[in-house]
Amino acid sequence: MAAYGSQAPRARIFSGVKPTGHLTLGNYLGAVRRWVEVDQHQADALFCVVDLHAMTVSYEPARLRRLSRQAAQLLLAAGLDPALCTVYVQSHVDEHARLSYLLECTAADGEMRRMIQYKEKAARERAKGGSVRLSLLTYPVLMAADILAFDTDEVPVGDDQAQHVELARDLAQRFNQRYGRVFTVPRVTRPSVAARVMNLQDPASKMGKSDDAPEARAGIVHLLDEPDAVRRKVMRAVTDSGAEVTYDREAQPGVANLLEILAACTGRKPAELAGEYTSYGQLKRDTAEAVVETLRPVRERHAELSADPAYVEGVLARGAERARGMARPRVDAAYDAAGLLPAFGAVSPSGGS
Repeated sequence: MAAYGSQAPRARIFSGVKPTGHLTLGNYLGAVRRWVEVDQHQADALFCVVDLHAMTVSYEPARLRRLSRQAAQLLLAAGLDPALCTVYVQSHVDEHARLSYLLECTAADGEMRRMIQYKEKAARERAKGGSVRLSLLTYPVLMAADILAFDTDEVPVGDDQAQHVELARDLAQRFNQRYGRVFTVPRVTRPSVAARVMNLQDPASKMGKSDDAPEARAGIVHLLDEPDAVRRKVMRAVTDSGAEVTYDREAQPGVANLLEILAACTGRKPAELAGEYTSYGQLKRDTAEAVVETLRPVRERHAELSADPAYVEGVLARGAERARGMARPRVDAAYDAAGLLPAFGAVSPSGGS
């Protein structure tokens, strides 16, 4: 755990974003904004573009490379400050893959196959007529390696990822019991400042960045959407039968989603906002404008960063170097504890042998 001058050690957190699609309003309000406003200031924080995770299903190499760069630019455009946190790309730090194999030798086949996301994603791949890659089964182990390589104390996740962090805890404890204490056992934390953003065309489903169905894509607001596209998507959002604007997730999920988005953009409470509207139309118009204004500085800063690729590349290079320095001692200790022979004559990160 890192210490800063005379300050007490700060908790270390790790969070990642997978470049499987263009980042969305849901990603921003649900996670990235918290990283910017809270986590990078209060913790020793690492934010990673987890590009290796995007290879677990069919993908196009050029698109993966493009989306990885875009994701990094958007994290910086949203306000992550390289002077306060570590921003890097997963594949640039070999320790992720090195530790992943070691943890695969610690995990069991049964616990992998019980992962809910594996079952769901494997079913979708089969439905499309594709084969299921082995990496889709084992990628929760890679996620555990992402976390454990850095002595991570806290992993802020939503409910859909909690099972994977629990696996990381189990693997850390199992490895420590077998080979001696090497890993910090991380805690799952639920973000206290976050918004749940649902698809505008299907308010029962999260606004995901990798939805393939055309009707789902129509309900996704991307961070780089032009203002008119944002307005069009919000104005076409599914609402509910009836005309009264009330905040009720069960009875009026469409209206509740709009109220939650508006509340997240304005810093107010959904129930309080509901009392100010008598029509769905005005609620949609105000929500659309609030989203446009919330995303405007992100889009503008992204345009600046796109025009200065050398700056972004420098940030990622320095971030990878910093991440490598954090992870290598822990991964080397795990290799030693597991009984692997050290590389003779290898040079340590500090320059010694």
